[in-house]
Amino acid sequence: MFVDQARIYIKAGDGGNGIVAFRREKYVAMGGPAGGDGGRGGNITLQADEGLHTLMDFRYKRHYKAQRGQHGQGKKKHGRGGENLVLRVPVGTIVRDAETEDVLADLVEHGQQVIAATGGRGGRGNARFASSTHQAPSFAEKGEPGQERWLLLELKMLADVGLVGFPNAGKSTLISRVSAARPKIADYPFTTLAPNLGVVRGPDGDGLVIADIPGLIEGAHQGAGLGHDFLRHVERTGVLLFVLDTAETEGRDVVDDFRVLNGELEQYKPELVRRPRLVAANKMDLPGADRNLEKLRQALPDEEILPISAVTGHGLDKLLNRLFHLVKTSPVEEPVAPVVHRYQAEEPFRIQKTEGVFVVSGARVEKLVAMTDLDNEEALQRFQHSIEKMGLEAALQQHGIQEGDVVKIGDIEFEYLL
Repeated sequence: MFVDQARIYIKAGDGGNGIVAFRREKYVAMGGPAGGDGGRGGNITLQADEGLHTLMDFRYKRHYKAQRGQHGQGKKKHGRGGENLVLRVPVGTIVRDAETEDVLADLVEHGQQVIAATGGRGGRGNARFASSTHQAPSFAEKGEPGQERWLLLELKMLADVGLVGFPNAGKSTLISRVSAARPKIADYPFTTLAPNLGVVRGPDGDGLVIADIPGLIEGAHQGAGLGHDFLRHVERTGVLLFVLDTAETEGRDVVDDFRVLNGELEQYKPELVRRPRLVAANKMDLPGADRNLEKLRQALPDEEILPISAVTGHGLDKLLNRLFHLVKTSPVEEPVAPVVHRYQAEEPFRIQKTEGVFVVSGARVEKLVAMTDLDNEEALQRFQHSIEKMGLEAALQQHGIQEGDVVKIGDIEFEYLL
């Protein structure tokens, strides 16, 4: 099954917890703190793989989680980092953040990678908090939570030549004659519901990748039929080949067919009509085709029109020679979607009063809560010092907080005491 869109949830590994430990060795009096740090959580990476041609795997499994880091150990031993999780996607996959729709990456080359979720750093063990004034700290940090998000994956096929035409124009027959591709062919509309790729070998051994784009209909640029699903695959093709039913077997005028197809491409993305292109006047083996070919040439004097018959093979050699020439001499590179790196000054916190509860949010303060052992008195004292230094307590007082009010940070609720 061909799938070119998917929505998945990813969760990078949490960092391992730091631990509280002290040296306990014979002949070593008053052993100092020796708790090691936790290991970093595993990242989740997306990697382009030229051996894949569909996002089908992500239809059946939508949630992915990387390994968390190991906890620290005594004798200042650090925990091992969690293994990274690599998700392989087809070449041509665009990765977006589902919430913001920002482009995280456009994976257009085999092996290209993007870290889509970063693992949390390991918590520090108590040995890291020792100082000249606090020589035996009895607290440690928890591991930092790994990044999590929903992603939108969108596949736009990469090909040298894209076949564009109405249903039953003969695109599937053409690609089956010139390559090893074997698409399903039948005499009814929309036989092809997914793009097919075929590779044509030239006389010098070069390969030409041809994409059979499913048949378009009028209004496709507005999403009519499966318009948007089809048109996205035209965007990355270097040369466009219009395949027309010159015999007019479906009762449509061949000149109107070209104009409608060209108009749909222009309204979807105007730059598509500036791509190098050819017009294949197909079905020349059928009655009436010769007369319609002349009509087509008169109506489109600026287009290069090549008469062919995909069924008999007439004109295919000349067509392929022209396609090889166009691909070599006038390559058109589809502009890669920009990777968005928006700089935003990190707010330490935000305060909002909801139903009498002071809700505090912000990556920095939420991370502080998540990495604090709230059952440890020393850790709580350090947490209190950190939020005072951050300015949170003063800000809460400015918002009118009173003793006994509830403060919520993340999933944790605190009672405010003066």
